[in-house]
Amino acid sequence: MVRSLSCVPLALVLAACGDSTGQVTGSANPTSATAPGTSSTTGEPPTSDVTSGEPTTSSATGTSDSTASEPTTTPPGPCPQGQIVCAGDLAQVCDGMGGFSDETACSSACAPGIGCVDCVPGTKQCDGQDELVCNTEGTAYEPGQYCDPLLGLSCDGQGGGCVGACAKLGSLSYIGCEYYPTVTQQYDIFDLNNPFAVAISNAAEATAMVTITRGDELVAQVTVPAEDVKVITLPFVPELIQGSGPTKHAKKGAYRLRATKPVTVYQFMPLNASQSNDASLLLPVNTWTGNYVVASWQYWDDYLLPGFYSVVASRDNTIVKLQGPPGGTNTQAGGGVDAKGSGMALLNTGDVLTVYSAAGGDLTGSFVHADKPVQVIGGHECTQVPIGVVACDHLEESLFPLETLSGEYFVGPPVQTPDNALEKATFVRIIAAEDDTNLVYTPDQNAAKKIAKAGEFIEIATSVARFKVDADKRVLVVQYMVSQEAGYGTSDPAMVQAVPILQYRDNYIVYANKLWVQNFADIIAPDGATITVDGAMVTGFKPIGAGYSMAHLELPDTATGGHSMSSNVKFGVSTYGVMDYGSYWYPGGLDLALLPPE
Repeated sequence: MVRSLSCVPLALVLAACGDSTGQVTGSANPTSATAPGTSSTTGEPPTSDVTSGEPTTSSATGTSDSTASEPTTTPPGPCPQGQIVCAGDLAQVCDGMGGFSDETACSSACAPGIGCVDCVPGTKQCDGQDELVCNTEGTAYEPGQYCDPLLGLSCDGQGGGCVGACAKLGSLSYIGCEYYPTVTQQYDIFDLNNPFAVAISNAAEATAMVTITRGDELVAQVTVPAEDVKVITLPFVPELIQGSGPTKHAKKGAYRLRATKPVTVYQFMPLNASQSNDASLLLPVNTWTGNYVVASWQYWDDYLLPGFYSVVASRDNTIVKLQGPPGGTNTQAGGGVDAKGSGMALLNTGDVLTVYSAAGGDLTGSFVHADKPVQVIGGHECTQVPIGVVACDHLEESLFPLETLSGEYFVGPPVQTPDNALEKATFVRIIAAEDDTNLVYTPDQNAAKKIAKAGEFIEIATSVARFKVDADKRVLVVQYMVSQEAGYGTSDPAMVQAVPILQYRDNYIVYANKLWVQNFADIIAPDGATITVDGAMVTGFKPIGAGYSMAHLELPDTATGGHSMSSNVKFGVSTYGVMDYGSYWYPGGLDLALLPPE
């Protein structure tokens, strides 16, 4: 069961948003796209416990009239004395006896509880592509959202407000319209001819226009037909990939990807199968919050290679507060962060703060708190798992917001290669988001069952066990493939987050990189579930515990690399590729609902 977060009071506000295999290489050209720092989301994303409102300026005029209907309310029976109700544009003050002690004819509008106003609070009008929203006092229209054409949005001059496919995505999930692909730290001997890339899968029923910028430069613009995938290679960002520290703030270091229809986005670091790979399922901006617990891996002292996490801002003047794990950890200071992993930074749109561990340090269990929504990617430049077992590989995962975590997860090993009938061992880390977290394993595991402090974690080493984790508070569960010479097949480390059971879906569109030797999907579902992948029934399920089973499915190459999955019940999926001394691994998808404490 999940109880309240002791370290973070959650102030949550929900928001709406806001396939071919040919590679498209971007080129840098000027663009008339939205200026850096201009918000293009279609609503306030979930925010953190730190005050998140941005200053607004009063604007009393617009190019269209507000057309929202003015409430006309007269409560049945006597209303409380002094309460203001509206009858059209007539403001009436209740006398508590069924009558009114005062009535005023309003020249503009009447708002219940307020009386005569210049505009009804919450109503909208348009000023070109800018949405204007009447303030809570009803005194003026103030700037709202920018209805970004690159997100397929326009401002509705009749009803007011942004409209378009990206304005009404419905529930929060991995499918969205705006993303921030981010180059992550790589081993300096890495082959720079193997490109950084994103794969964009069109989840809509119509063609999407995708625009990628960095700062105010246009990098690429492509169309992605319905049910198609486009792979776009992007230039490496030197300040994000080279060296091994210190902690640094790269201005405009991230790419910004906007689509006119809902899409899913995966980043590959790098794209082609080789040594030192991993990949991330990117999360759309409308699902970001200001609260994260970090998963990384320990500093590799023999080769002076650090673990890291990267914080990316989508808005100007984002205040980010960083907290090292309990007791702090050895950190390469810089960018406002001290030698124990704590500090503060001010980020603008597209800025990237990369925090690096130092000798003996492990950033796992650090916390990120921001006053505006941010993206956090955790990983390692190149590491062995466990340290001392050849060979090293790059790690990265776009981390789930803390508010989307729960206490219930399933853990199961991936397959080996070349003998796919066998399974590959992983290290499992269960990271506490709160103090005094209690755990139960089904079936039972030889592992600790209590975590004393938020940020501490339990590590289960070299395991091929299948089991369920039940925690009484929120936890983050992460798996790491072991290195090739650990004796479990020919692939090297990659990391993946286990998906909370409460965030499972009944349908997915997943992408498997066709350039890899083999690709797999691991599917976890209730016993007896009917699941199809590309129209074919999935078989071969084996029990994983607590009434659920798991199946390994090799994904054949398709024309686009995309695969469609559906079921009569909700299920979980992860996707990975393996080869000699290389691997990538990411969740196949998930919902990202903000889960209430229990």
